Amino acid sequence: MYEPEDHLQTLTDIRSLMERSAKFLSLSGLSGVSAGLIALVGAGWAYMHQVIDSDQYSQVSAYRDAQIQFLLTDMLLVLVFALAAGIFFTVRKVRRQGLPIWNQTSRRLLWSLTVPLLAGGIFCAGLIYHGLFWLAFPATLVFYGLALLNGSRYTVRDVEYLGVSEVVLGLIAVFFTGYALLTWAIGFGVLNIVYGVVMWMKYERPAA
Repeated sequence: MYEPEDHLQTLTDIRSLMERSAKFLSLSGLSGVSAGLIALVGAGWAYMHQVIDSDQYSQVSAYRDAQIQFLLTDMLLVLVFALAAGIFFTVRKVRRQGLPIWNQTSRRLLWSLTVPLLAGGIFCAGLIYHGLFWLAFPATLVFYGLALLNGSRYTVRDVEYLGVSEVVLGLIAVFFTGYALLTWAIGFGVLNIVYGVVMWMKYERPAA
């Protein structure tokens, strides 16, 4: 005969199974940490390039064209390396858990992230093309945050908190464009690192 504790354990197991089927719970905290570190490197590179190029180019048009080419390259490299690191650590975690990485939930998560990120990327590229460099930085934060908010439905709640933080920081940065690069470094660098550390401590840290 089943005891009340047995019924409770059964309900807990069912709830856990339903949650796993509805949400992608294998995001790695190390993905956030690595993305944050890569973003900080990219921000540092952009700062150094800005200082050097401001002395190198005397013509406004030449300086503008050089900045456009550099910023697009910098952002693209940060995106590629951050995605590569995120995929690597997430796949590694999924394999250790013995779970499938490509299922209906992961497809929904990917799609919910891709649409805002793609739209935001094109929009920000347009801002840079028209020379609105310091508006492009806060715009990337806003679209990144919206993508996280959109995708948080299919993964852990911590992603939602990160998304809200990115959106708020991006909106603040719009009014303080002189600190655009600093806020960009905080949003993509520091916040991602904090998020990654929290994720690792909550879901991945080995039990003592």
